[in-house]
Parts: sequence; structure tokens; C-alpha cells
Amino acid sequence: MSIIRDILPVEFKAEMKTLLGDEYSDFISSYDENKTNSIRINTLKIAVDEFKKLSLFNIDYSYGSDDSIGWSDEGYYVSEDENPGKCYFHDAGAYYIQEPSAMSVVGNTEIKEGEKILDLCAAPGGKSTYILSKLNGTGILFSNEINTTRIKALGENLERFGAINSIITNSSSKELLKFFKGYFDKVFIDAPCSGQGMFRKDEYAIKDWSVQKVDECVEIQKYLIRDGYEMLKPNGILIYSTCTFTRRENEDIVDDFIRESGAELLAMDRIWPHKDRGEGHFCARLMKSVKLDDASDKVTNGYLQASRLKNRKKGSKNGKCQNQYENISKNEEKLFLDFLNQSIGADSSFFRILGNGKIVKKNTLLYFYPKEFDDVPELKAVKILRSGLQLGELKKNRFEPSHSLAMALKTSDVKHFESFGHDSEEIMKFISGESIQSGKSRGWVLIAVNDVSIGWCKESGGVLKNKYPKGLRKIIK
Repeated sequence: MSIIRDILPVEFKAEMKTLLGDEYSDFISSYDENKTNSIRINTLKIAVDEFKKLSLFNIDYSYGSDDSIGWSDEGYYVSEDENPGKCYFHDAGAYYIQEPSAMSVVGNTEIKEGEKILDLCAAPGGKSTYILSKLNGTGILFSNEINTTRIKALGENLERFGAINSIITNSSSKELLKFFKGYFDKVFIDAPCSGQGMFRKDEYAIKDWSVQKVDECVEIQKYLIRDGYEMLKPNGILIYSTCTFTRRENEDIVDDFIRESGAELLAMDRIWPHKDRGEGHFCARLMKSVKLDDASDKVTNGYLQASRLKNRKKGSKNGKCQNQYENISKNEEKLFLDFLNQSIGADSSFFRILGNGKIVKKNTLLYFYPKEFDDVPELKAVKILRSGLQLGELKKNRFEPSHSLAMALKTSDVKHFESFGHDSEEIMKFISGESIQSGKSRGWVLIAVNDVSIGWCKESGGVLKNKYPKGLRKIIK
């Protein structure tokens, strides 16, 4: 097997030697070390203290330990040998596997509940899932990904995390700017880059790198930062990041944009693999300056009136981004209420969530839209892959709950649940799609891994009939 430092591009090494000076030898030596691995706990589904009690991995959770990640209260280093991706708590969305340096982008950013946030280059979902945890079920997150081959993973990760207040779009920054000028409190741009921070863990990234690729990425980064900045409210924050080391894609992009826009630099940080435990990352935070001529833009409620309903369809029943959805009929509402009465506990926090929005329909599928969606412009010509929480499907004379709903619920929300240990025979059967003997007939039953929801079974005749999505099932050997 090749020693990584010996196959690094000559141009890359020359630039790093100039950039780092006396630190260059330490930087190059870091390529002889193993890549770093880490997990980030999903506080939407389990509290950090409760997760610690599970003792899933060989992690020292004590304050300030070598296993804790300094820039993330929810992040911990974990050995690759422990295979965190094969643990059923990962399937349940209890944690996300994320490169430790990448956690710094959201971990070092103050996110307030209720904010409107755009993750412009969101796939596969590391930053979006972290943002959702910090929003804590409030506000609204737009997770956008222009690359259609990457967006499936984004949707699956947000669903696994129990996302309620998110909209997934598949669009360019130019298209989004038509509708969202001056709209967001924060815009995250984890920009496409030449990927020098991937060299230690992926030899293909080394082979794929070239000076020409840097040139191409720079041009993309220039228009992304311009468009993202335009979508900010006055005094909004833009967070620009990459997983590469060259100044051209980092400081030079930010410095040039500040000169062009007058944006205020709040912070600019680097994580280096020879200084910190991580593959490396760059992050800059910029605040949108308020100019005198901004007063003529008629800012109302923090965003520009001109961007709101300019293209709204006549007769749209549900406002702006929901123009493709319909109100539900009385009979359809009754079917859903029957499910709630049979399956959801009277004191469930889910009823409070439902009271903070509305239920709409697309074809036979029901969705929950939080009240924050009322202020979203109609997104004409923007491809929306998922909007709000998919509740389930209307089938003849019944309502069938979705996997998304299961992932958003807690065991305390439902009347009937079965919680199995993460290494139990029952959870192995569930993950592989098998039925489970129960001796009861309770209807819809939420299945959980140590009280963390993972999916549905429908129980009748003493059997829990498996409703775990076929595309997620695993053959357990």
C-alpha cells in the first residue's frame, strides 16, 4: 500500500510549504497517522447524558477527555474498529457519523431557536442535521443540494434524525435567490472544493485533485458566496467553509468578497491535521452590513416584500411553498384523527406540535406544516423533494403512518411501543424485516432501540408485522 505522503501532488506540497513555513514538516508527517473518526449525538432523539449511559463505544465521556471534541458539545472521537455505522442506534438516528473538523462549522456558530436558516450545499446532511438539533424543532431549515446524485442521502439522513421543520430543495443558488433575497437569518455554504482535506482518508481524492480543479472550484465559490450573502437579512450571518487548505479557495475568496460587498468579518478559523485531531477545515463567518440605501428595500419582518408572493398562483389554497398541496377533507381528517386516538397518547407532546401548524395533502400523502412555513414564498420553478413532516398515507378507509413519523416520535408520545436492546434478537429481526411474536393485538406499535424510535410494526393476532422500509432493511448474519 502506498504511503500517502509519497503520492501527494507536487504542486500541493509546494504550496503548503510556502503557506506553512516551519510547520510544513509536521503537516506532512500528519499523513503518516490514521484518519480520525467521530460521532455526534442527536439531541432531538436522545439527551447527551442518556446516550453516555448506554456505553455503546469505548469512549471516555469525562469533561475535557481526549475523546471529547472541543468545538462540539455533542461530538466524540470513536475508533474506526468499533464500526459505529453498524450499530442499530445509528439506524435509529441517535447519532450521526461526521468527520470531527466538519463539526466545527455548526458547533462554533450560535444558532437561536426560531431562526430561518439555509444550508446551501447540504448533502449528505452533516451540517443540516446539526443545525436541526440546535433549532430544537423551531424555526425553519432549507436544506438545498443541486447535485441530484447526492440528494437521496440528504433526505434519508434528515428523516433518520426526526426532522419536522425542514424543506429539502434541489436547486441552484441563482434560482433560490429569486425567491429568498433578504430572507434568512443565517446561510451556511459548505462550498464544493478541491478536497485537500480528504487526502488522508481517500486516495481517490489525491488522484482527482489538480490545479485545474482548484480553478474550477474558485469560480463556483465566488458566485455561491455572492448569492448566499444576498439571501441574508440585514445583520444576518453567512458561514462559508471548505475541507481544503489552499488560500485561493479560503482566505482569498473571503477577502475578495469583503472588498466587493462591505461585509463584516466576524471570525476566520482553520483546523489543521498536524495541530488538531481532524482532517482539516476552513470556516469564515461574515455579517451582512446594513447600508443606507437598504432602507429603500422596504424590509418587513426581516425580509423583502418584493420576494414574497410575486408569482403566487391564483387559487392556491395553502399559501406559498405549499401550492402543490391541498387542504384535507373532513373524511380524510377523520381517518387521521382515528389513528391519533388509537395510537397517540393523550398527553403526547406530538399534539402540541400538531397544534403549531396545519395538515395538508399531496395526492394520497398527508404532511404536517409548522406555522413557520406560512412565511415561505411560493417556490415556483424550485424542485422541492420534501417539505415538512410526512405523516403517512390515506389508503381506502384507513390512514397508515409513515416511517418519517415514527422517526419523529418518542416512546412517550404513543400508547403502544416495544423497546428492545440494541443487541437483542428482536431488534435484529426488526432491522432485517422479520415479524416478531408478541402475543398481543394492539394495532400500530412504535418500535424502539433502548427507547429511541426506529420504526413501526402493526400488531394483530399476537404478531408484530414489520413495517420497516424495505430499502433500509439489513440482512443480519
